[in-house]
Amino acid sequence: MTKKVNKSTDSGADIQRVSEAVAARIKAFRKQQKLSLDELSRRAGVSKGMLVEIEKCLANPSIALLCKISAAMGVSVADIVDIASKPTAHLITPEEIPVLWRGEKGGSARLLAGTSGPDMLEMWRWEMFPGERFTSPGHPSGTVELLHVESGALAIQVDQTALLIAEGCSAVAQTDVPHHYANDTTQPVIFTMTVSERHS
Repeated sequence: MTKKVNKSTDSGADIQRVSEAVAARIKAFRKQQKLSLDELSRRAGVSKGMLVEIEKCLANPSIALLCKISAAMGVSVADIVDIASKPTAHLITPEEIPVLWRGEKGGSARLLAGTSGPDMLEMWRWEMFPGERFTSPGHPSGTVELLHVESGALAIQVDQTALLIAEGCSAVAQTDVPHHYANDTTQPVIFTMTVSERHS
């Protein structure tokens, strides 16, 4: 079977490392909660076939799929990529920071740090090259993202609201609705994002 890769990681070795960790931890969380593949499929709105491929490390899930699966199990994406379940205060080395999205032109999204779910906080660093775009169908109700553009200019659309965030500017977005980020300029854009998702 051909491996389905969602252009979500850096090098071939990193793709394999992240994919194997994600597969093992999704399966472990599912079994710990005594969830069948059918039940997880129903809760997450992800096909059983896709879950089987993810758990067998035959598919590398997108950020959107990871969000759906983690929310369905009451854990965070950081739990699934194993940068959250540590002592109260801990260091995350550069080698441990996963790249979870790779753009068509070489852009990337790295999950710098995150807390355990279901109420979770995440910190991301994105780099998008000219012409790249990331689209999301929307996160769980009440999810809020804080964005700060370090260099370049980032175009975002949240539902019907469009913003252009210039270098040095910040924005707040409630992202429980369809949204996207895009670099419509001729220069790279680098931005940081903090995501707050609360279920209580």
